[in-house]
Amino acid sequence: MAPDPTTLPGLLSDLEAEHVDLDRLLDPLDEESWGLATPAEGWAVRDQVSHLAFFDDAATVAIVDPATFTVDAEAALAAGGDPMEPHLVRGRALAGRDVLGWWRHARGAMVEAAGGLDSRDRIPWFGPPMGALSFVSARLMETWAHGQDIADALGVGRVPTARLRHIAHLGVRARPFSYIVRGLDVPPDAVRVALTGPAGERWEWDTDAPAGLIEGPALDFCLVVTQRRHLSDTALTVQGAAASEWLAIAQAFAGAPGPGRSPLQTDRPPPAPAR
Repeated sequence: MAPDPTTLPGLLSDLEAEHVDLDRLLDPLDEESWGLATPAEGWAVRDQVSHLAFFDDAATVAIVDPATFTVDAEAALAAGGDPMEPHLVRGRALAGRDVLGWWRHARGAMVEAAGGLDSRDRIPWFGPPMGALSFVSARLMETWAHGQDIADALGVGRVPTARLRHIAHLGVRARPFSYIVRGLDVPPDAVRVALTGPAGERWEWDTDAPAGLIEGPALDFCLVVTQRRHLSDTALTVQGAAASEWLAIAQAFAGAPGPGRSPLQTDRPPPAPAR
C-alpha cells in the first residue's frame, strides 16, 4: 500500500523542516559561494534560491488571491520568452544574504497562508489546479530538489529523511503528467513502485499493477523523478518496458518538459536489467 495519507498540518511541518535543512546549508555561505555553478546549466546557487523565493511568493498569491494569480500566470505564459528570466535577473542583482532574506520571507508567508487551507481546497497553479495536499507536497519537492542542486554545487551530502515519501508519492501520481506535458498518450496500465525508505521502511504504490515494477531506494527514485540524477547513476531496478519508458521521462514538477540529467558515470552498466 502507499504510505498513509498525511494531514495538512503534518505536511506543513515537514515542509518547514525541509526549509530549515536547506537554510542550514545557505546561512554560512560567503558571497563567492553564492556564485558557484550548480548542475542546472547556467544556474548558480543564488539562482536556485531566487527560484524558490519567487515561486513561494507566487504560491502565497495563489492561496490568498487565486483570481489575481490566475490573471498574472496567464499573462506570464502569454508573454513568451524565458519565464524564469525576471526572477533570475532580480536575484542576480542582490547580494547572497539578500537573496536568502527574500526566500526566508517568501517561504514564511507561504506556510502561513497554507495553514489556513482546508485539505479539500484546490489551488490554481502553472498547469492544472492542485489539491491542497498535493500543492504543499509540490513546494516540499521543489525545496528538496533545488536543495539537491545546491548541495551538489557545495560538494556536501545530505541525510535522507522520511520526508522523501511525499516526493515519491508526488512522483508516482505525476506519471500521467510526464506523458501529457510531452504530448504523448498516457499508458492505460499502472506500474508498481516498491521503495525502501531511509530507515528501511517499505513504501509501495499500485501493488497489483500489471505494467512492470520499479524497485529500490526511495532516495534514488526521488532523484530520478525530480530529474536530479540519471537512472544509470542509481540503484533502482526496473522490470518492463512501460516502467523503463516512464523513468526516461519522469517529471514530478510543473512546467515544460525538463531535459533531465546526463549520466555521472558513463562506464557503469545499466542498473535495471529486465527480469
